[in-house]
Amino acid sequence: MRIRFWGTRGSLAKPGPSTVRYGGNTSCVEVKAPDGTLIVLDCGTGAHELGQALLATRERPICGHLLITHTHWDHIQGFPFFAPLFDPGNEWHVYAPQSLGQHLENTLAGQMAYTYFPVNLVQLGATIHYHELAEGSFDLGSVRVTTRFLNHPGLAMGYRLEAAGVSMVYATDHEPHSRHLGETTDGKDGIAPVHREDQRHVEFLAGADLVIHDAQYTLEEYPKKVTWGHTPAEWAVDFACAGGARRLALFHHDPLRTDEAVDRLVEVCRQRVKAGGGGLEVTAAAEGQIIELTAPEMARSRAPSAGAAPASVGPARMAPAAMTVLIVDDDPDIVRLLTMTLRSEGFRLLTASDGDAALAIARLERPDLLLLDWNMPGRDGLEVCRALRAEDDPGLSQVPVVLLTAQARAEDTAAGFAAGVTDYVTKPFKPAHVRARVHAWLMRSHLDAAEGS
Repeated sequence: MRIRFWGTRGSLAKPGPSTVRYGGNTSCVEVKAPDGTLIVLDCGTGAHELGQALLATRERPICGHLLITHTHWDHIQGFPFFAPLFDPGNEWHVYAPQSLGQHLENTLAGQMAYTYFPVNLVQLGATIHYHELAEGSFDLGSVRVTTRFLNHPGLAMGYRLEAAGVSMVYATDHEPHSRHLGETTDGKDGIAPVHREDQRHVEFLAGADLVIHDAQYTLEEYPKKVTWGHTPAEWAVDFACAGGARRLALFHHDPLRTDEAVDRLVEVCRQRVKAGGGGLEVTAAAEGQIIELTAPEMARSRAPSAGAAPASVGPARMAPAAMTVLIVDDDPDIVRLLTMTLRSEGFRLLTASDGDAALAIARLERPDLLLLDWNMPGRDGLEVCRALRAEDDPGLSQVPVVLLTAQARAEDTAAGFAAGVTDYVTKPFKPAHVRARVHAWLMRSHLDAAEGS
């Protein structure tokens, strides 16, 4: 595979004298497979230059696949300026995580409405096919694509590409699920994450020849950026090392990070690898940089691709109105906030203020997901979860339970998972973050149910 970076900046395009070497355009990465399959990862402002290059160098028609991680502006602002979309005869397939509400085509059309842009979506000349994804695997030519939900205030998707004996992972706009990455429950340092979703993330990166990973913050900056949806660069190193990756490209550089500051961050990350006795190669993604991944690099022993599921392009769309979410918390302000957050999504919402009431409602209504507090009158959240997991009815014993709690220690997280919770979110939280987790778990459970039917 041949990988070229066309946009490496995060959040906001920042061209100028301080970003010349690593680039100021937002996320856009080109991937070419040996069989000629063209894949574009994200369509930030870097897509403009990529489009011009494709028009200049490729024969017509130009056909390709655009994999969008999520539809925040810095990942789609280049879409209206991507020239191959304007030419009749070209054909593009556009992929993004499935939303429970608005369709991908409508979202992309929104930023091209007359108020914002002079050309609307239906005026593009190319034939465009839209695909909405859940977690799973599918093929694009010779490339096997595996998808995995990331942790971001907005439903986001990571992509693992495997072809011709090599693999790469593109995981941008991702925040660790736990604030205790690298800690064990006995307080000693270790590489095993305490949060199961962080463990799944390590599995997603396992054995990759190249990991392109969100590294917007430093560990020093991160305490003020918790819940913003991005990874400290040092923890990106820990993820890649734990997964046995060969090479890490720091990505999604903060708009305030100058070239010299990126240089310093790369050196900090290399020293972290050295201190841990690892062999990970660390660089920072730079506009114009080309990386060739070739099969001989696969000679060393490597972990297999993890978590592949049946093809998930175009799964049956869920109707939010058919989904019931039970909100359980003894703080009326939290219940009110969560209700306001999820009501606009169209879910049927139920509420309870103590564990006993939560169990009674769950047994009667069989909700599709629980948002559950830990400390409550009567049974606490862990007791409620244990009781649900002991039920004979699989609709209760397997229902996703997202624990929302102020219990923030590593041992608390471990205790939550030991009690059977599905996900562990620490208060205070961003409503957008909870909304994204609800969507992810409902889609996972929906896909599991469809496969089991």
